[in-house]
Amino acid sequence: MKIIDIKEEFAFSVEKLFNYIEVHENLEALFFPLKVKTIKTGNINEFGIGSVRSLSLNGIMPFEETVTVYKKNELIEYKITKGSPLKNHYGVMKFYSTDKGSYLHYTIEFDSDIPFVAAIVKVGLENGIHKGLKKLKTIIV
Repeated sequence: MKIIDIKEEFAFSVEKLFNYIEVHENLEALFFPLKVKTIKTGNINEFGIGSVRSLSLNGIMPFEETVTVYKKNELIEYKITKGSPLKNHYGVMKFYSTDKGSYLHYTIEFDSDIPFVAAIVKVGLENGIHKGLKKLKTIIV
């Protein structure tokens, strides 16, 4: 099992951070070079529980993630539900208000039956998310 554990502080409100990150297409900033597209809206909230996003490398090897838990300005949990060599994939984004703005604690757990795939994905995904979160600091105002 591979685990990515990222913690990042932001100089803007948790509401601004959450409102940006909840939009599936905005996750392209975190998962570059993957393209992200909403393919199903949520049961109650557009990007909430039951919403599904498709991620692909310019249409190659698409897979789907489904939001399983959604608490506005607090929590988003999701899992891969279709089309990936990864298994037991589970992502958790926890949002907190701070005196200086906001804080995100983002964890992802996953594994793969294919040798070395999980290790390679971990390195690429972790680096991409770190870069993407730093970029968010300049995108969100």
